[in-house]
Amino acid sequence: MARSKRTIKMQLEYDGTGYSGWQRQLGAVMTVQGEIEQVLGRITQEPVSIDGAGRTDRGVHARGQVASFATGSPMPLGRLMYSANSLLPSTIRINSMRQVPESFHARFSARSREYRYFLLEHPSAIDSRFAGCCYGRPDVAAMNRLAEMLVGTHDFVAFSKETPDQQGTLCTVTEARWYRYGRFHVFHIEANRFLRSMVRFLVAGMIEAGMGRLGQEDFNAMLESGCRRPHLKPAVATGLFLWNVRY
Repeated sequence: MARSKRTIKMQLEYDGTGYSGWQRQLGAVMTVQGEIEQVLGRITQEPVSIDGAGRTDRGVHARGQVASFATGSPMPLGRLMYSANSLLPSTIRINSMRQVPESFHARFSARSREYRYFLLEHPSAIDSRFAGCCYGRPDVAAMNRLAEMLVGTHDFVAFSKETPDQQGTLCTVTEARWYRYGRFHVFHIEANRFLRSMVRFLVAGMIEAGMGRLGQEDFNAMLESGCRRPHLKPAVATGLFLWNVRY
């Protein structure tokens, strides 16, 4: 007789430096999702497919990623989590596991996601692994004026990489601001959804404004018209963290 399956919610963190993003890919490519699925499948002796709340890009980190999966294994969750963390690379860590209703889905049940981008004024031999760099002192007040413009529902197509499965380009931003944390300038943004590379493009535009290379009118024109300036490239992935997911 087939075993009934449980739906499990996991909270995890990872250093995305050595991975080709969250989402599993064909071929011999290391992804965070692929590593976790392989380990859970080895422990439970069954195929495991997990769903993440956010599909982070290559090199992007997570402090508060959430994932869910179904399993027929009766193994106690404390033991399952301990076993998984023993086998996972040191750059991936599952912080909690709990059983949730079958209807729960890490991606589709989420109400909002929060990202943070850490920015240095000068390169660092240590901190550059987890931060971008603007090579000078930015005008943070100017950057915050642009951040204020992001709050509300907007079409962010000019600040994204289009993907075939993208379900529209409207996103509702509930909070966006820059603040200082030690030697870092930190951009905090929360929204109901994010497009591919959206935060990194927004950060790049605000850095350009903060360094005096882009005017507020030009930034607003991109937001209103949906046309991105050709020279604008996404900020480096090293500084970006999926920080929290709310349900």
